[in-house]
Amino acid sequence: PRPPAVSPAPRPPAGAPPRPAAVKPASPSAHDAYEAAQAAQWGRVDEDGTVWVRESTGERSVGQYPGADTSEALAFYVRRYLDLQAQVALLEARLPQLAPKEVEQTVTSLEEQLVAPAAVGDLDGLRARLAAVSVQAAERRAQVAAEREAARAEAVAARTAIVETAERIAATDPSRMQWKQAGDELRVLLDDWKTAQRHGPRLDKASEDALWKRFSHARSTFDRGRRQYFADLEQHRNAARAAKEAIVAEAERLAESTDWSATATAYRTLMERWKAAGRAAQRDDDQLWDRFRAAQDRFFSARQAASSTADAELVANLEAKLALAAEAEAILPVTDVAQARAALRSIQERWDAAGRVPRADVQRVEARLRAVEQAVRDAQQAQWARSNPETRARAEGAAAQLEASIAALEADLEAARKRKDRSAIREAEAALVTRRSWLAQVRKTASEG
Repeated sequence: PRPPAVSPAPRPPAGAPPRPAAVKPASPSAHDAYEAAQAAQWGRVDEDGTVWVRESTGERSVGQYPGADTSEALAFYVRRYLDLQAQVALLEARLPQLAPKEVEQTVTSLEEQLVAPAAVGDLDGLRARLAAVSVQAAERRAQVAAEREAARAEAVAARTAIVETAERIAATDPSRMQWKQAGDELRVLLDDWKTAQRHGPRLDKASEDALWKRFSHARSTFDRGRRQYFADLEQHRNAARAAKEAIVAEAERLAESTDWSATATAYRTLMERWKAAGRAAQRDDDQLWDRFRAAQDRFFSARQAASSTADAELVANLEAKLALAAEAEAILPVTDVAQARAALRSIQERWDAAGRVPRADVQRVEARLRAVEQAVRDAQQAQWARSNPETRARAEGAAAQLEASIAALEADLEAARKRKDRSAIREAEAALVTRRSWLAQVRKTASEG
């Protein structure tokens, strides 16, 4: 039950504007006086100085204050209530900023103090306010827990992505691996892991240990593969260097050879062996290649010099063959096959007797004589085709058949004209034109034969 009405300090009506600061006293005593008057309504003092407070369960003695008047006795216990109320109000104001654990500890402490406090005021209302704070704290605690769980799940996903990327790198085929780039990427992944571990949400020990084990295994697999790859590479490079040293030694031995054709073939074989040997270390490969090229250059330079000397001696042969090529070209066009063949045979005999020409001119000169030879062969083939008895017999048989067909078509045309059948006349005339052209072609072929 509400306490009996007293004469508290007047309270501004609801909705009224606040009083100006100049009207309020310098200290908060006016506000405190109003709060104290409100709290004092919940208590009373007996004649012997016993102070009582009213609660929902009835009156309860909170203590004695003998030798003082009623207002002084109430004021002592009211101040205790106001202290408790201030703590609850402070907790309400700071609730969004406090950690759930700190809120829980503060609520527990205040609940213990509000069980049966030696204070006068609206204790039931204060307990209700604290219960509301406790509900809000529970909601806040659940929200924070959900946020932490979401952050933890996100952190697990981020760590898992780091691990999966490391595993993908470690599983790359060693022959296709870019080792330096992959090693740099793994170092970045390790830095990302450490950053997440220091500054990100904490993972549960089982999840973190399992992910770290996978990450560590991927890094170990990569390091082991890299060591094996470069060990194999070094072995292959040593083998390539040994093979190329043998090739270079042989190339240098051949550099002074004057067996031009066989040695040139040998150098081509050495080049094929060089390509098949693989790559040695860059520095060794470059040095060996320089020696190999130097040996080649000495040989081919000597061959070129010898060839130039020999070519100078063959200039007279070149002039003779150029004259023979011009003489052969004078045979064209072929009008008498027998005469052309006899002239060409004489030219060919003198051509062979003229000897070799400079290497650079061989193809040009030979091509001119080959063209004349082909023209004579073509003329001879055409003459044979015209004089072939089988060809002539086929032409005469075809002419006889065409003449019979033309005679029949002429009879059909005459009959169509008598009937005045224009369609039949057109067809017969068209057929006659075609057959007569065929007959003229066959007779021409036969006459040429």
